[in-house]
Amino acid sequence: MRSGGEHRLAARLCTLSVAAATTLLASCGGGDGSASGDPTSLPASSTLAEVCAAPRASGTTDPLTGRAYGDTQGTVADEKNFLRSWIDETYLWYQDVRALPAATLDPSGYATAKSYFAALRSPLTTVNGARKDKFHFTYDTPAWVALAQSGISYGYGFEIALISSTVPRNATIAFTTPGAPEAGQLSRGTVILTVDGADVVNGTDTATLNAGLFPAAAGPHTFVVRDAGTTASRTLTLDARQVTSVPVQNVRTLPAPNDQVGYLLFNDHIATAEAQLVNAVNTLKAANVTDLVLDIRYNGGGYLDIAAELAYMIAGPVNTAGKVFEKLAYNDRNPFTSRTTAFLSNSPGIRGGLPAGTPLPNLGLSRVYVLTSADTCSASEAIINGLRGAGVTVNVIGGTTCGKPYGFFPKDNCNVTYFAIQFQGVNNLGYGDYADGFTPSCAVADDFTHALGDPGENQLEVALGLRNGGTCITPLAKPSKLQASEARPPPVLVRTPFRENRIYLDH
Repeated sequence: MRSGGEHRLAARLCTLSVAAATTLLASCGGGDGSASGDPTSLPASSTLAEVCAAPRASGTTDPLTGRAYGDTQGTVADEKNFLRSWIDETYLWYQDVRALPAATLDPSGYATAKSYFAALRSPLTTVNGARKDKFHFTYDTPAWVALAQSGISYGYGFEIALISSTVPRNATIAFTTPGAPEAGQLSRGTVILTVDGADVVNGTDTATLNAGLFPAAAGPHTFVVRDAGTTASRTLTLDARQVTSVPVQNVRTLPAPNDQVGYLLFNDHIATAEAQLVNAVNTLKAANVTDLVLDIRYNGGGYLDIAAELAYMIAGPVNTAGKVFEKLAYNDRNPFTSRTTAFLSNSPGIRGGLPAGTPLPNLGLSRVYVLTSADTCSASEAIINGLRGAGVTVNVIGGTTCGKPYGFFPKDNCNVTYFAIQFQGVNNLGYGDYADGFTPSCAVADDFTHALGDPGENQLEVALGLRNGGTCITPLAKPSKLQASEARPPPVLVRTPFRENRIYLDH
């Protein structure tokens, strides 16, 4: 899932598909070109920005920054020229792009600015054979703004985990969104058998599967499913609609004898998570918890500031005073001002979040238990790395994380927002080399037969055993619970690329 040359969403779709049969699947191929010309003589990207084939109306304002767009009339060629200069100036691995063949760097071979951008990235691979840059992507700006502000996207209010992405496939519900009308008809562990008549398990009708499983618009779709713990199937019609993410769920203290242990499920680093995390920490603080299990197994990332806030709320001022949550390292052209992110004790004023200066509560913990998977990525990994850099003990239970110490400054141009790797994050100790992910202290399979937050669920049970006994336990009743290795591919979620990144915003 994390191999191959595409960002994680496209990789999910390519794995699921057997032919590029839909618009979504078309993103699986991707050109491998860039721009032409001597890179030492490229014009400054600032002189090429906002010259558009289809300019936005004068006075249109960016909801995320409050800045008025300055689009002027131009051509697709102008948009491509901007991208070539911008990549050369800011991309972390711009020298890899410069080294591409001249034919690959010729913009005339690409019909759109988006397809050209897809080509402007490093072709190199890591030591393990994975593509060096797996995270290059775009959003149409209105879609990016809607998702960044509130987590709104089309769907049903549940997340799909591909337990097996090759025939015979297994698409299982990982979790649902509280309050989403359609989500109430399904639950964690429900297996999807068919969508609109197309066989999920063995079928080849990828157009129908993509349209039903990953809807891009509102509308009804018919599902045949099998609920967890049953053998019979049932048929139901679900309406795809705009769904607002509930990023913080299942906040609770656990039953005795673990009643001083707090648990929270955190799924999205989006603006609305800020207030929800504050409420969660206040709830746990009032319960006088002495330990915390932070479940981020399905959290792919988002705003780095949210990660810095949560890390502070876990560790508190004594553990974080005078320490940096994350420092940013750029390419050798130093295209951006020097930046560090502190452990944030007050809201920085994220648009759509809390007012700037709002004080944050804290638990003051010197250790934390973190539940992870292959879907724990970027800003979520920054929580682990940042806390460890401050001397907090972070016990990782679950699966090896995504491995993404990199991030972006989102760049709008001509109503498209571009995301190209522009920095690497390191913690207070200068560590940030986890491109292969964080290896868990206790390797544990996800458990779709139990609800998240249930003390009997695989990862949580082992975390509690580690807390109480100091070792990674394997209960006799479930001998397969503890995985000594990850020989089989772990389940992966199908998600938007925004939700698997480290996004840095100016305020």
